[in-house]
Amino acid sequence: MGGRHWSTLSGGERQRVNIARALAQRPTELLLDEPTNHLDIHHQVDLLRMLAAAPATVVAALHDLNLAAQYCDHLLLLEAGRVVASGSPAQVLTERLVERVYRVSVTVNTGSDGRPHLRYGSLKDSVRAEGPGR
Repeated sequence: MGGRHWSTLSGGERQRVNIARALAQRPTELLLDEPTNHLDIHHQVDLLRMLAAAPATVVAALHDLNLAAQYCDHLLLLEAGRVVASGSPAQVLTERLVERVYRVSVTVNTGSDGRPHLRYGSLKDSVRAEGPGR
């Protein structure tokens, strides 16, 4: 990216440059809205790993619940702008809460790292699997 004009950078490259600029100022807090937007998986993981190790409090809005579970210490789950749950990823990312807020069926497994890993399905699939009237 070095030596290139801003206008030639991709959306993901611009995102990474903006975060690097913010970190270069050595903030004590960072407030980020979808910092992984426009990034491929490799860069999402690298960015979140770097932010998790940063000597700053990072508050980030993330829609990828698996990435939030993997890299965040504390989560707030919002529904219609209101807090539904607050706590560790294991406390917040439960099957009941994720189904309620996102209207999808979900299976939550705990990885060897103790963090939840989510697998999604449609509510129609869960209703069909349970059968009528159950």
